[in-house]
Amino acid sequence: MRIALMAISGFVLSLAIQANQLGVAYAAGPPPVNLGSAGGFAILSKTGVTNVSASAITGDVGASPITGAAILLTCSEVVGTIYSVDAAGPMPCRITNATKLSTAVSDMQTAYTDAAAARPNTVTELGAGNIGGRILAPGVYKWSSNVTIPADVTFSGRAQDVWILQIAGDLQLANARKVLLRGGAQPRNIYWQVGGQATLGTTSQFNGTILSETSIAMNTGATINGRLLAQTAVTLQQNVVKRP
Repeated sequence: MRIALMAISGFVLSLAIQANQLGVAYAAGPPPVNLGSAGGFAILSKTGVTNVSASAITGDVGASPITGAAILLTCSEVVGTIYSVDAAGPMPCRITNATKLSTAVSDMQTAYTDAAAARPNTVTELGAGNIGGRILAPGVYKWSSNVTIPADVTFSGRAQDVWILQIAGDLQLANARKVLLRGGAQPRNIYWQVGGQATLGTTSQFNGTILSETSIAMNTGATINGRLLAQTAVTLQQNVVKRP
């Protein structure tokens, strides 16, 4: 038995050495946030989606427990499914599925709590909340106040690396500024947990999933490669939202 175990241990060690020699990469940063069924949505809100047309949404849209009448998108603006808790959703494309929405909203709130949970923080209070012009490595970042992005910020890492940004206050991306990705970093692995309101400025470009305890507002012409998951309202003004 001992010889067999030694042989197995040697085999596992051999595989590990081969993996390292072949350059197999392992994820840096924390584990991804489990979005559950909320991950299938580009936009999910508890109190509705306002919209100045025309916006372009790629991914599912839903609102619960608010009536579907509060989803102010047209069918032509959404490449995906618009879910409503009742028959008042956008016609003729809306699908009534209160159960699915209730589960998704619950998963959204759980994901918010998970993202906000205490972890060994890579950096605390970076830039006193001003992260414009910075390059962020994978990890957990925590602020006890607002976070502003007055100049482009860059996430630098590999495709499997993860970032979680824990923001107690508001998140503000300035007009025409960008959240950039470098080295293979993926928007699906960037999570913005925002205790206040998240606002994306006019014609700004954003990456990552926003989990907001309050509202998310996209100003005119702003775009996001990610998700808008809000525990109150989502406000759109001729925006592009693409679920990663």
